[in-house]
Amino acid sequence: MKLKKFLLRYYPPGVILLYEQQGQQYQRTLDLLDLRPGTDVEALVNQILQSEPLLTENRRHHLFKLINKLIEKQKCSADKRHEFGLLRVLRAHVLPLTNCAFNKSGSMFITGSYDRTCKVWSTATGEELHTLEGHKNVVYAIAFNNPFGDKVITGSFDKTCKLWDANTGALHYTLRGHQTEIVCVSFSPQSDMIATGSMENTAKLWDVEYGTERSTLYGHSAEIVSLHFNTQGNLMVTGSFDHDSRIWDTRTGTCVHRLMGHSGEVSSTQFNYGGDLCVSGSIDATTRVWDVRMGKCLSVKQGHTDEVLDVCFDSSGTNFVSASADGTARVYSTRTGACLDTYVGHDGEISKVSFNPQGTSVITASSDKTCRIWDVASSQSTGVYNGGQDSPTVASSGEGGKCAQVLEGHMDEIFSCAFNYEGDHIITGSKDNTCRIWKAK
Repeated sequence: MKLKKFLLRYYPPGVILLYEQQGQQYQRTLDLLDLRPGTDVEALVNQILQSEPLLTENRRHHLFKLINKLIEKQKCSADKRHEFGLLRVLRAHVLPLTNCAFNKSGSMFITGSYDRTCKVWSTATGEELHTLEGHKNVVYAIAFNNPFGDKVITGSFDKTCKLWDANTGALHYTLRGHQTEIVCVSFSPQSDMIATGSMENTAKLWDVEYGTERSTLYGHSAEIVSLHFNTQGNLMVTGSFDHDSRIWDTRTGTCVHRLMGHSGEVSSTQFNYGGDLCVSGSIDATTRVWDVRMGKCLSVKQGHTDEVLDVCFDSSGTNFVSASADGTARVYSTRTGACLDTYVGHDGEISKVSFNPQGTSVITASSDKTCRIWDVASSQSTGVYNGGQDSPTVASSGEGGKCAQVLEGHMDEIFSCAFNYEGDHIITGSKDNTCRIWKAK
């Protein structure tokens, strides 16, 4: 094996090693999920050199510089809290929107609508690049194949999913097989699989290259409303109105674990970046954290007083956040389980919540026609490279809970919001038929 190049990954922090073996190019990633400004870089470099055979002693200085560059990026993110101004309002569709999403670079975003179309937009100019037409009913679920961003999938109430070229708007395939409405879709991180979840209680996995069905995932007894791949793409978690979540092996289509314990419908599920944990939110007003390998519940969070409608990890998996119909969001430390912040201020339910890539801010979308941006409580960790093992305990400073900004102007419920990869643009989608682009000042 011959090391050819280093690449940096800022969110979550890591170093990508490009190497050659028998004439073939490969890559390996050193995940530095616990890297912090206070990390002992020399100790971290020593640990990496001892555990990574691709890196020899003569690479020490270069590795030291790269890790310090990652830390400087973190310091800059921590010191710089953006204020966002409205860049433009797009009267995107003739009927209400259902969803919106950025590609990884943030250069484009997509919107789905009850008008049976999905549209591709330029973030910089607000120009409509493509209208993806062909569905015979509501386009309810949409996604880019990030990080690549060259494909789009649309899931519809017409029981089909369509695969499109994001750059030309051309239709690659129509995926047929579900018997009822498709309500959630996702690409695998490697962009070789598509997952679709349906009201008929099944999920399906599809081959991106050929547009053919790989497997149907049977087991849920009610509609599947949430699905998410782990980073490796070999596992997927689904959440269902049957009160359960399930973890599936995507290579075989078999159920690995049935995650039971919620007393109400599961509304949202997600893996952390490391893939060792997943979180589920439920109509029973609780969130649960699960051990993926064992399929066991590690903790139950009971702070909300009404339905939990969305859950989300930050990019490194240090914290997770839950959003509720009680009008609040709550941020928890993944490792200690402590509630770091409760965000109070919305006058209506919060249906969507997301961290910025840096993990320093949370955005919430509410039925009160506003989005709010919140400062996340600071946390510290040892920052030791652990070769994929469990991260060290995170201790909270207890600071945070502050609403940094209210994004106002929509005339109806906001149901979707997202940061781009750099965290300097936001899109919000509303039932007022518009989406708004917000840019950091």
